[in-house]
This record gives sequence, structure tokens and C-alpha cells, in this order.
Amino acid sequence: MSSLADLKSNFSQLIATPSISALEVEQDMSNQGVIDLLQTWFSELGFECKVQAVEDSRNKHNLVASFGSGKGGLLLAGHTDTVPYDEGRWSQDPFTLTEKDNRWYGLGTCDMKGFFALVLEALKDMPLTQFKRPLHILASADEETTMNGAKAFAQQKSIAPDYAIIGEPTSLKPVYMHKGHLTQGIRVVGKSGHSSDPAKGINAIEIMHQVMGQLLKLKQHLADNYREEAFSVPYPTMNFGHVHGGDAANRICGCCDLHIDIRPLPGLELDVLEQLVINYLAPINEKYPGCINVAPLYPGSEPFADSAENSWSKLVAELSAHAPEVVNYATEAPYISKLGCQTLVLGPGSIEQAHQPDEYLDTKYLNQTVSLLKQLIYHACIK
Repeated sequence: MSSLADLKSNFSQLIATPSISALEVEQDMSNQGVIDLLQTWFSELGFECKVQAVEDSRNKHNLVASFGSGKGGLLLAGHTDTVPYDEGRWSQDPFTLTEKDNRWYGLGTCDMKGFFALVLEALKDMPLTQFKRPLHILASADEETTMNGAKAFAQQKSIAPDYAIIGEPTSLKPVYMHKGHLTQGIRVVGKSGHSSDPAKGINAIEIMHQVMGQLLKLKQHLADNYREEAFSVPYPTMNFGHVHGGDAANRICGCCDLHIDIRPLPGLELDVLEQLVINYLAPINEKYPGCINVAPLYPGSEPFADSAENSWSKLVAELSAHAPEVVNYATEAPYISKLGCQTLVLGPGSIEQAHQPDEYLDTKYLNQTVSLLKQLIYHACIK
């Protein structure tokens, strides 16, 4: 690569700029440093940059960098934040790009700040003056927690591209569909008392037993009524992940908590799923008014489906030499696709390295990604 030193320098600066997203305020960081770097770099290339504050965030911003105007063209999207890192489990500083064994190590190398450095590298010797359709770069906030950056951007509908690529680590294989994710906490509040006189209390564990029975009926309903054979598990799943209640054998349990995880298929939106949970618990609620509380444990992710057969999927499959596939993790794709564009998830690195100590990007992806991005930009913006 002609400017490997420049690429490595940009990579290093992105990795050295912490931008951790966390629901806990003490771990959460602004992404302003990453936004400032990207704004400087894309402005120097001649892109028009707009920075937008993201509502319901702790000083987070989106950046939209555009070359050209009007409808159509291509959106290359990525997120600026990383997950927190496991202190003591990294072999080197997570904020220092470390090259070892044909790998670039660092927090955000593959998930996914490094993607922006590769986009810049692809653009450096492209004939921007020949663009017939616009190219947009979205650098979003809080993908790892609330996805509020992508949600806000989708609602604004400030651009209308024909095509979108979200550069999450897919080993450069195009992804056209994934499941969603909903986690809920269900709390039953009964009335404690001495176990020798059950009538004087309301046993929260016994009510939770009924709650679980109803949820297992919902689990079966989902499996019976929603199916997509492209997935290795072709139906929505429900998992009982945590249950806790009571404090002593001789006390009537006054409170019991259950945490559940549901993975909906495309076509089953989160608000519909939340209502299904409420509907299935309604008979118990009528019997024990005010005893059951249902609330999200953290923000959910909508499922996503585009088509493996549309023009963009077929082109990207041809250029990447990989058939479009489905995955089980969630991305910003369901929100980006609301812009009306044919949307795929495709980027360098493996999802197996994401959210892991010693996260890395295999250097074999550097040239491959730059080459593929150039082809995608050429077909969407110049040809």
C-alpha cells in the first residue's frame, strides 16, 4: 500500500482517542475527540462536514461528511464509540495501536473506528471531481448502548442515498439480515410474612411461577408463528437468564425478579413484542393487580432485513466474492435502511474479535478493504 504510514498514523490517532459508550455514567465518555479528527480529515479532502448533537446522550455527536449533493449515491456508515475494556485482561495498552504477528491490536481496530481510516485511505487517490452522485460518511454515536445516534440520523432524513454500507466487522462478507434483541426485567412484588401463616402474605415466587408459565406459552407462540429459514435458529428465541427472589425459607417471599432475553426475527418489531409480553401476563395482572412490573433492562435493537436479490446485494456479492448472508448480532442497519436505501453490513475484521480483550484487525484486510471500498464508491458515485 502506497501510504501505509499515513493509514497507520490515522488508525493510531483514532485508537488513541478513547470514546467508550456505557450505560453507567462513570464509564461513559464523549465521542468528541473522534468526531474532531474525522471532521478535520474529511474537510481536508473537500467534504462538507456537519456535526450534530445527539439528544438523550451525554455530550455525544454525529458527523455527516458529504461530497456532492442531491439524492442518490452512497452512504458509508460506522460508529465512533467502543465498548468498555476489561482492565488487566489486555496484553498491551488498548489505546495504543500495537502491530504484532500481522495484526493491529487496539480497542476499536475492528469494531470499528478503524473503518473510517480505511475509508479515508480509499478516497485519497479517487477522482472526486468525476463524482456524478454524492458520497456520504456517517460517524454515529452510542451504537454500543442506545443506538441513539443512528436513530436520530434516520429520523432527520437529511440525505437520501440509493445504497448504504455499514462497516461492522463481517470479514468483508455482505450481510443483508439479522435478528433483533430485547431484554426485559419482570418484577413481582408480593407481601412478605411468616411462612407459618400463608394467608397473611402474597408469595412473589408463586406468582412468578405463573408468570413463567405464561411466558413459556409466548415462547411457543413465537416459535410457531414466526420463521425465517435463512437463520441457523430459524425462529425467535426466548431465554430466562436470571431469576432471584426471597431471603429465607421461613419467610413468604415479598419480591421476585426475572430477566429475559428475546431475539425477534425481521417482521416482529420491538413494540409489538413488548405488547405481546404484556398481553400474555394480563390474566395474572388481573388476579394480582399492581403486582407485576415489566421494564426494559437496556435499550433494545430492532431486527433488520434487506434482500439478497436486489441490485446492490448482487453487485456487492460479485465485488466481494461472497454471497450475502445473515448474522445473529445487531447493528444500526434497521435505522439506516429507513432512509430508503438498499442497505448491507460489510466491513473488515471478524466479529469474533469484537468486544474481546486484545481486539485486533488482521492486516490482510487493509488492502482488501481499501480496494473493495474504491470499487463500491466507483459503482455508486461515478459509473
